[in-house]
Amino acid sequence: DESRCVPGALPVKTILPEFNSMAYFVVQPGVSFHSVQEVFCDRPRLSIQGWYHAKESPEQIENATLQRLKSMDKGEDTEGGFEPLAISNKVTPESNGECEGENNSLRQDDRSFLGKYINAAYLTDESMDEMRKRFEEESSVKLRHFLLEEWNAKINGAFVKEDERDKLGKDRPVLDYHVGINDRWKAVGPAHKQRFLQYEPKDEVPVDDNDSNLGAGEYLHHLRQTVFQSAAFGRWLGWISSLGFPLGQRGKIRRFRPGHDYTVAHYGVLTTNAVLDATLCFCAGDGKQCAFDEETNELIGSDDDAMWESGDIGGFECYIAADESGEDQGPDAEYDDEDDTKLLSVSAGNNTLSLVYRDPGTMRFVKYVSAAAPSSRWDIALEYDVQPDDTYDESDRA
Repeated sequence: DESRCVPGALPVKTILPEFNSMAYFVVQPGVSFHSVQEVFCDRPRLSIQGWYHAKESPEQIENATLQRLKSMDKGEDTEGGFEPLAISNKVTPESNGECEGENNSLRQDDRSFLGKYINAAYLTDESMDEMRKRFEEESSVKLRHFLLEEWNAKINGAFVKEDERDKLGKDRPVLDYHVGINDRWKAVGPAHKQRFLQYEPKDEVPVDDNDSNLGAGEYLHHLRQTVFQSAAFGRWLGWISSLGFPLGQRGKIRRFRPGHDYTVAHYGVLTTNAVLDATLCFCAGDGKQCAFDEETNELIGSDDDAMWESGDIGGFECYIAADESGEDQGPDAEYDDEDDTKLLSVSAGNNTLSLVYRDPGTMRFVKYVSAAAPSSRWDIALEYDVQPDDTYDESDRA
């Protein structure tokens, strides 16, 4: 996008490495953007890399990538506005989900509705109290096997077909960046901040219980519209988080393709108020917690689950504190594994919902998904606008 001086979502040219060769090009802020692709073979890519600088700073230095990542100007943030949840006749955000003469817990009709989609284990008073307590202590909670198995099976069957059709994952690098893009799945950029496919429905497709021809996008869109934007789910969230009925929601249905996609921590994702992140993830694996064997120093569980949980293939979501010192520490500082700004890391897990309370000074990113990953990472990534919470010390929040 030349008018905004930002790159598109997909590369316009690729240069393959050749032995004993040199590539050089002019770097202009806001004009030229480049990156090194993942190395797919079992041999290292060895190179000498550096810059020849002019005597004076180039024009439009404010459009350099690092400055853009630390800028919230020019409407570049990658998030949209909040929209209200569906509100029943008797419940309003101001009432925090309370009905006249009732407390803030779920009503029976809420449980009946949510029980058509959500694991019954997460709808009992006992489990909800336990989740609420954990969330109050840790500001996050990870709920495995969140949806009923019938919904999980439908979504898994759909995304396995699509990954196989596109020949993605399982150490099958695909050099075509257009793979998976169609009239519903659109590539989202700009590439210096993010690249993934976002589902944009053309028409509302009814989800029939017996229809096995639907894609993963149709199922995820149905869940977002029917469940995650419902008043019943809002009341469930309000109880689990102790934050009351959400004031609004926004989000995306995303696919992170192995060997292609990621998001980057940048100041455009910072919010003026705290939000509640709710991300329902789907990927290869059983979605079970892996055990750690201290003798072998390895994770014990299904191979796919262990790969995601190790973080070696990426796909995890990481929360880091924004640098408020005003000092320029360079781009590498944002992703330094030893940096104490890292607050939380949430590994990808099949049929797993993660809830994280995110302060205004916290950024997040999804680590680049390696071509070695066993599947794409598919998710419904939502943010809920919550009422100010003065109950807990801010240092305890993500």
